[in-house]
Amino acid sequence: MKKTTRNIVLLGALTAIELLMIMTPIGSVAIGELKITFAMLPVAIAAIALGPAGGTIIGAVWGIGSFLCSIGVGMAPSKMLIALFAINPVLTFVLCFVPRVLDGLLVGLICRGCEKIMPPYPAFAITGFCAAFLNTVMFLSALVLFFGKSDYVQALLDKFQINELTFITAIAFMAALAGVNAISEMIASTVFSSAIGFALHRAKLIEVPTRAVPGESA
Repeated sequence: MKKTTRNIVLLGALTAIELLMIMTPIGSVAIGELKITFAMLPVAIAAIALGPAGGTIIGAVWGIGSFLCSIGVGMAPSKMLIALFAINPVLTFVLCFVPRVLDGLLVGLICRGCEKIMPPYPAFAITGFCAAFLNTVMFLSALVLFFGKSDYVQALLDKFQINELTFITAIAFMAALAGVNAISEMIASTVFSSAIGFALHRAKLIEVPTRAVPGESA
């Protein structure tokens, strides 16, 4: 990420939007134990506009903000994170922070890779989808890994009539827990990331790497 005035301003704006989405109810819709969150959108936009570095930074902001919600900071507390914090604060921080940082880094790399082999707008859509998909997979995988034997998760297993966690049942549990929430997030992230990326590109606020042309000498 080049340290230009434009990029610094955009990074600051995305940081503010990310915090607003995390700390207030406008960034999510609560459904059961999980929430449909739109907090991945600034991460996807940062990845599109600023590359892996920008995605990683906004992912870190998301992770820290998510952890703060587990201790009651902000107006959009998460029942799940509050319960997990009471079990193990350190693992709750890792659960909130690491998947979101990795999400920003990976979607930044995915976006830059896609932009080199396809037109920008499909690349933006893929970036948005991956931002939601990877976050869901990594967060729920960490949840099972860190808290799979806790009474809280065991109660959720009983709710879905799963007797014990094995590799197969863990996948089934994550799919059941995510459910409509994850699908809604993926659709929203794909559509909005593509639309916002299109608008930023048309406004010449972001640059897209030049695609290699077959047969053209380097």
